[in-house]
This record gives sequence, C-alpha cells and structure tokens, in this order.
Amino acid sequence: MNKNYTLSNINKIAKDIIKNSEHKVLLFHGEMGVGKTTLIKEICKVLGTNDVISSPTFSIVNEYITSKNDTIYHFDFYRINNEDEVYNIGVEDYFYTDAWCLIEWPSVIKNLLPLITNNIYLTKLDDEQRNIQLK
Repeated sequence: MNKNYTLSNINKIAKDIIKNSEHKVLLFHGEMGVGKTTLIKEICKVLGTNDVISSPTFSIVNEYITSKNDTIYHFDFYRINNEDEVYNIGVEDYFYTDAWCLIEWPSVIKNLLPLITNNIYLTKLDDEQRNIQLK
C-alpha cells in the first residue's frame, strides 16, 4: 500500500491498514510531527475502542479495550535510552499475544521486536498531506 492522504480521509487509511496488515504488530516510522499518533488514534477508533487515546510517551505503553473486548497496546519508545529499560517492563510479553501492538519509534528497540511485523512509513508532503507506505 502506498497512498497520499489528508485528515479528511484518515478513517479510510486506518481501515485500509487494518484490512491489509498481515500481522497485528504495526511499526510506525516517521519524523516527529508526521502524524503517527493521530493515525494510531484513528486505527484504535476503527478497531472499536471508546477509550481516550493519547501518546504513551511517558508511560511507554497504553492499553485500550475494544467493544469486542479485544486488547490494543500502543507503545511510544521515543524517550527510551536503551533496550534494557523496555526489556525490564516485559515488552516481549506484549508482542507475542494476539493483541494489536501499535509501536511508535520502533528503531529504538530494534533488537527486541518480533521478526514478523508490518512496517508503516509516514512522510509529510506538505502541511495537509501525508504519504503512507505499508510494507
């Protein structure tokens, strides 16, 4: 999947990601301010959670429950200094569940990530448009 989008069609992009993802571990790549958290909020909404979605920058992981009682884990590793910090919270236990794992800044913990994931690359084209590539 390789598409350009704006906030007005982010719901369709979120649905496309869910439909086209071969795995439930999604790695979000992109510079600061490109819209990773905004897209994750929409994915969580499409998956059926009514929880308030916020960036887990300080908590590292937020857990959301969907209307079908499924779990979504939202990770933000931006503030992590080394992989030991993440390893000590048992991050691998999260990754090997049947839950959706939505991961911002995955390059920070590259040695701890599962081998089978979906990579989502976001690029800012201008103030309104973004490009998304799902690999």
